[in-house]
Amino acid sequence: MSVTGDGGAVIAHAGSIGLRMLAENTGLTGALLTAMARRSFIPSVHDRGQVLTDVAVMLADGGEAISDIDVLRHQGQVLGPVASAPTVWRALDEVTDARRRKIQAARARVRRHVWAQLTAAGGVPASKVAGTDLGSTVVLDVDATIVVTHSEKELASPTFKRTFGHHPIGVWCDNTGEFLAAALRTGRAGSNTAADHIQVLGEAITQIPMPYRRNLLIRCDGAGASHQLLDWLHAQGQVRGRTLHYSVGFTIGEKVRAAITELPAGLWSPALTAEGEVREGGDVAELTGLLDLTSWPAGMRVILRRERPHPGAQLSLFEVHDGWRYQAFATNTTSGTLQFLEARHRAHARVEDRIRHAKDSGLGRFPSREFAINQTWLALTMIAADLVAWLKMLALDGDLAKAEPKALRYRLLHVPARLVHGARRRRLRLPKTWPWVEHLVAAFARIAAIPPPH
Repeated sequence: MSVTGDGGAVIAHAGSIGLRMLAENTGLTGALLTAMARRSFIPSVHDRGQVLTDVAVMLADGGEAISDIDVLRHQGQVLGPVASAPTVWRALDEVTDARRRKIQAARARVRRHVWAQLTAAGGVPASKVAGTDLGSTVVLDVDATIVVTHSEKELASPTFKRTFGHHPIGVWCDNTGEFLAAALRTGRAGSNTAADHIQVLGEAITQIPMPYRRNLLIRCDGAGASHQLLDWLHAQGQVRGRTLHYSVGFTIGEKVRAAITELPAGLWSPALTAEGEVREGGDVAELTGLLDLTSWPAGMRVILRRERPHPGAQLSLFEVHDGWRYQAFATNTTSGTLQFLEARHRAHARVEDRIRHAKDSGLGRFPSREFAINQTWLALTMIAADLVAWLKMLALDGDLAKAEPKALRYRLLHVPARLVHGARRRRLRLPKTWPWVEHLVAAFARIAAIPPPH
């Protein structure tokens, strides 16, 4: 076999063209064009909104650096002119704080159209807990993560994990997998900074289409156990026409430990697994009546979980003496069994998968020394995550609709194709022996059938 580099009319990563089409047909590209428009600047070739869309497609396709835009430039026979890496750098540098806010507003408008298509096709997916679903409840999971940097970048600093980098915080929709909001922070930013939680949660709620804000569940780990955040969540639940439940990790301090020692043995109930089965070695109980919660929001409950520690678990002296590992959370939900509420809270762990996916699609590496450019990169990472989520919900079914980004790239996005011209038309011919060719052809057809936004 000999290998040469003189082939023609062959398109690599042909499946990613569907993401570009998806951005156009949902109105995302047009919305970004409007957000980036400037009266004093009319680009000769590359409109800045289109450039941002292309970078988001590149990230969803697995690109890690701005130079990876050359993959889309290779597809110029299908896509038309695609910006070069220097043009991308200039476009990112032109995104000010005001334009980032406009980009957020544009994303919210496009999301309304996407969710309208989901509603017409049967409804927004329901969040699942312990083998059942939560119906119309829209679940927002908030969490922070460390992004390590290996060079000096603006506002990068030592982190609490003894690494060096940034400490962004984000909010994901558990129903759809969309990356709704995020804030890029310095590495030394606190895990339980209430102001940051409130900021990103406020932005995330505005991303949810208005009819779906009526029934919300906010989940957060122990980093959110602050009076300020819980007071804010309680206030959000008082908004007319809205029901807001929260499930937030609660710190186990001296008062909680004292309550644990007073808890009668008969009040413990078996915990549930993620499938809704009884979990061996795990129990739940309520501590509300044994704690003074007068300074906390009205109606707040504290629920406790205990389990036998696994080998290597980090335990407090209290837990070492007691032989159990404890975790507590606060909630304002009054209905449902303790086992179900505890399983609902533990389902917040799915956010770790969302973070891992985001790090595989742009979040794991910031390209610039400048903080402002990295903020824009984070915004495009959110758009990339949305494109993948919309692709799975609007154009795929079966196992592919549940696949992780890496699997989608391996099976769909990175498939090659031949570009054929004839009868004044262009045809993208996918290899008929490709195992998932029928799914990809169907996905292109479904994307093409998405009605334009009003």
